[in-house]
Amino acid sequence: MDRLEKLAADVRDLGRRALVLPCDVTAEGDLDRAAARTRETLGRIDVVVANAGFGVMGPLETLTLGDYRRQFETNVFGVLRTVYATLEDVKRARGRLVLLGSVSGHLALPGASAYAMSKFAVRGLAEALAHELASRGVAVTLVSPGLVESEMRQVDNRGRWHAEAARGSPKALVVPVATAARHIVRAVARRRREAVITRHGKLAVFLQRHAPWLVRKVVGRLGARSRSQPGRAAAPE
Repeated sequence: MDRLEKLAADVRDLGRRALVLPCDVTAEGDLDRAAARTRETLGRIDVVVANAGFGVMGPLETLTLGDYRRQFETNVFGVLRTVYATLEDVKRARGRLVLLGSVSGHLALPGASAYAMSKFAVRGLAEALAHELASRGVAVTLVSPGLVESEMRQVDNRGRWHAEAARGSPKALVVPVATAARHIVRAVARRRREAVITRHGKLAVFLQRHAPWLVRKVVGRLGARSRSQPGRAAAPE
């Protein structure tokens, strides 16, 4: 909350309005109350971004049905709760609905089955809603990031943040938040159907679409490791 309040203060310093509301996307009613408070304070809702998410990691044998349910509760049903809470707003405004997917919604890797399943589901939802809402003037944009600077790798399979955990991704492949944000804003302003963020992300999606055999070969050759959750060692190859 402290960082959000600071961001809100920066926005207000620019002469704009900002509202910070704590909200749990897995809790029934939270998003409806947040949307109502937003209307009361800021007026019409034109753009909605469903961004909440985390990654449940590990090989199938180490995960439970509860792990998969927990992943979907945030990454899929959290998105749906956001959509339901604001759908009438964006239809009235002929606005924009932005769903955060992932390159993992195109390409599933070992040790990321739960996360990939959730992002494949979000991609399917985005594609369907783009058709359903087109006649109402609503643009649906799916954002599929690759490696973007974040604290996601410091969050364990139960959604708990570990400040001491390393972020893990090679710095050369990680795109700064400001750069990713510019790409997202541009895609939303242009009402694009999808924006794949990062060059390596675009390459991965292209190869998966046009040369899936090559992707399978590369993944098999590399013997990709399962990404471990914070506080646990990586699974053996």
